[in-house]
Amino acid sequence: MAGNEESHTDGFDMTMANDTTTVTADEKQEGSEPDMRPTWGNKVDFILSCIGLAVGFGNVWRFPYLCYRNGGGAFLIPYFICLVAGGVPVFFLEIFLGQFMSQGGIGCWKICPILQGIGFATTVICFLGNIYYIIILNWAAYFFGRSFTSLLPWSHCENPWNTEYCTTNFTKPDAGAGNMTNATMDGNMTAFNTTNTTLQISPVVEFWENKVLNMSEGVGELGEVQWDLAVCLLCVWIVVYFCVFKGVKSTGKVVYFTATFPYVMLTVLLIRGVTLEGAADGLFFYLNPDWERLKDHKVWIDAGTQIFYSFAIGWGCMPALGSYNKFHNDSYKQCFLIAAVNCFTSLYSGLVVFSVLGFMAREQGLDIKDVAASGPGLVFIAYPRALSLMPLAPLWSCLFFFMIILVGLDSQFVGVEGVVTAVVDMIPYLRRGYNRELFIAGMCVFNFLLGLTMVTNGGIYVFKLFEYYSASGISLLFMAFSECVAIAWIFGANRFYDSIELMIGYRPLVWFKICWTVLTPLITVGIVLFMCVTWSPMEFQHFTGTYYFPSWAEGIGWVMMAMAIICVPVTAVVKMWQAKGTLQERWREVTTPQLQYHQLRDKDRLARGLRFDSEPSTPPPPYSSLQQNDTEL
Repeated sequence: MAGNEESHTDGFDMTMANDTTTVTADEKQEGSEPDMRPTWGNKVDFILSCIGLAVGFGNVWRFPYLCYRNGGGAFLIPYFICLVAGGVPVFFLEIFLGQFMSQGGIGCWKICPILQGIGFATTVICFLGNIYYIIILNWAAYFFGRSFTSLLPWSHCENPWNTEYCTTNFTKPDAGAGNMTNATMDGNMTAFNTTNTTLQISPVVEFWENKVLNMSEGVGELGEVQWDLAVCLLCVWIVVYFCVFKGVKSTGKVVYFTATFPYVMLTVLLIRGVTLEGAADGLFFYLNPDWERLKDHKVWIDAGTQIFYSFAIGWGCMPALGSYNKFHNDSYKQCFLIAAVNCFTSLYSGLVVFSVLGFMAREQGLDIKDVAASGPGLVFIAYPRALSLMPLAPLWSCLFFFMIILVGLDSQFVGVEGVVTAVVDMIPYLRRGYNRELFIAGMCVFNFLLGLTMVTNGGIYVFKLFEYYSASGISLLFMAFSECVAIAWIFGANRFYDSIELMIGYRPLVWFKICWTVLTPLITVGIVLFMCVTWSPMEFQHFTGTYYFPSWAEGIGWVMMAMAIICVPVTAVVKMWQAKGTLQERWREVTTPQLQYHQLRDKDRLARGLRFDSEPSTPPPPYSSLQQNDTEL
C-alpha cells in the first residue's frame, strides 16, 4: 500500500511508514514506523517522563491543603479508594492504549472511531492547560530571580510598592472584642481593622498583590502588560521549547534532572523544616484524623478530583507518552511504580509544607488554619513569609523556588509534547525535516502571546478563569467516563485484555477490567452529579475581599469547558453521518477498530486465514468477529 494512504477495510489501518519505505514484518511486529516515529531511548526515560508529568503543583500545593481541610489522616481513606478504583485504572488504560496504538491523544482513539472525539477533547484541554499552567512557572521564576539579594524584598516594608498599612509586627486580634469590625486571616493574607487600630498588611501580601500582580479592580480591566513578568514568561517558554523541540530525544534526557532533583530539594527542605520550632504542631495538624469529615460528600468530591488531576487523566498526555514505547514494552510493572511515586510525592510534600507552616504559625502567634492555604496563596504568600523568617532566608528562598520551577517545568513540557504528538500523528507531514521543530516553535509563540493576557494588571482574573474552567473537574471526569465506555463497552474489555497480553505477554489483574467496566464509570458519574448539585459561581478571594466574576466572564469559562466536552458527541454524530448503509451498518462501521496487522490477536489472524508469522501481501478477507463487543467479566 502506497504512501500515507489509509485503508479502513474491515476496520484495519494498514498505514505504511512513507511513500518509499517498505515496512518489514518484523518491524510491524514491533509496532514501529521506521524513520518516522521515535521511541524512548530506554525504559527510564519513559518512567521519569510519566513521573514528571504526574508530579506537579497539585502534589505540592493542593494535596496538603485538601488533606488538612478534609479531616487530615481521615482524608486518606476516600483518597485511596478513588485512587484504586478510579485514578490508577484509567491511568493504566491511557498508557496501554497509547502503546498499543502507537499514536498520540487523537490517533489512539481509532480503536473506537465513534468516540474519537475523546482525543480532540483531551487535546483541547491540554492546549488550554498549557496556556495557564506556565504562568505559575512564570511567577516562580520571578520570585526566584528576586531571591538573589541579601534581604528578601517581601520581608520588610521599605519598598516603593508598600503602603502605609504594611507591617511585620502582627498581633492576633481578640475574636471576642467588641470593637472588631473586620478580620481576615486566610493563607496569611492577614488583615484586621478595629476601632482602635488601623489596617495591617503583611509585606509578602503587598509584594504579591502590589508588585507581582499589580492587580486591577476586575477581569474587565486588563490594563497594561507588566513587562518584567512578560520577559520571564518569554524565558520560560524558550526553556520549554528547547526541552521538547527534538521530541523524546530531548524530553527523555531532560527529565533525568527535572523529575529527580525536586526530591532532593524536598528532602533538604523537610530536614530543615522538622528542625524548626512548631514543626510538630504543623505535622500533627496535617495528619490528625477527623473521622466525622468522612460523612461530608465534599470530602469525596475533593478526593476524586484530586486523583484525576494528580494523574493528568483526560489531558491526552499519558497516551502520548505511552505511544513512544516499543510495542512489547512491559509498561504494566512500570505503571505501578509511577503510581506509587506519584502518591508518595503527595504525602511527602505535605510533610514538608506543614512542618514549615507549623513554624510560621508559632512565629506569628496564629492558628495553623490561618496560615494554611491552597494554590498560589500557599506558594507565593504563606511559604515566602515562612522563608523570610528563617536564618539565611535568601538561600532557602532560592532553593524553594528552584524546586517549584522544576516541579512545574517537566509537567509543562510534557503537556506541550502531548499536544504536539496528537497533531503530528494526524498530520505526518510535520515529521519530515525541520517541520516538527517549526511547528513547535509556532505553537510556543502562539501560547506565549495568549499568555500575555495573564501578565497584565487583570491577568490574575484571566488566570483564575482558565484554571477553574479549562481543565475543570467536570471535564476531566467526563473524559475518564468516556474512555471507560469506549474501551470496556465498545471495543470490549476482554478484547483489550487480549491486546495487552499481545504486547506484554500476560494479562493484568482482573481488577482493572472490573473498574473499567463498572466501578470507574460509577465513581465519575457520582462525583460529577455531586459537583453539579453543589455548584456555585466562581469567586476569587484575595486581601481586599472576595471578587465575584461577572456573568459574561462566567460565560466565557463555560465556553472553554464546553469546547472540550462537546467534541465527543459532535464527533460521534459526524462519524455516524459519514458512515454508509442502514443504521445497523453505520453503527457497525463506526465501532470497528482501525488496527494494523501487528495489533491483531492470534485468533483474529486465524479467523482471517493468516499464518501467525507472515505478513499478508494482499488485504486480508473480512473478519466478522471484530464487530463483537466482548465485555463480559
